[in-house]
Amino acid sequence: MAKYLLLKHYRGAPAAVNDVPMDQWTPEEISAHVQYMVDFAARIQATGEFVGEQAIAPEGTFVRFDGAGRPPVTDGPFAETKDLIAGWMVIDVDSYERAVELAGELSAAPGAGGKPIHEWLELRPLLGPLPTVTE
Repeated sequence: MAKYLLLKHYRGAPAAVNDVPMDQWTPEEISAHVQYMVDFAARIQATGEFVGEQAIAPEGTFVRFDGAGRPPVTDGPFAETKDLIAGWMVIDVDSYERAVELAGELSAAPGAGGKPIHEWLELRPLLGPLPTVTE
């Protein structure tokens, strides 16, 4: 089994031919989109492939170590950006091919008019334990 991270990006501008920015969706379209993801997670939870998920608020802060004691903090990322991470899901599957298959299914979540949005999902393997040197 291998774990993969699926990063769901919110795009403020159309990302596909039939995509309408989410801020222009009706409440019913947003509910249908969220329900699709809930149903998807429940289905793969039943197969043992679901590890966890979380939506992420659009507000954020950048922080970095500066070596002086108090890390500098700056605003961002900003919700006005055309692309920001909206949430994540971790899956635990038998193969890379299965991870791609599940990402493709999640990409078909409905958007405006109930049509699949065909969104790009970022698929990244999680690193496992590093090998231990015994010499």
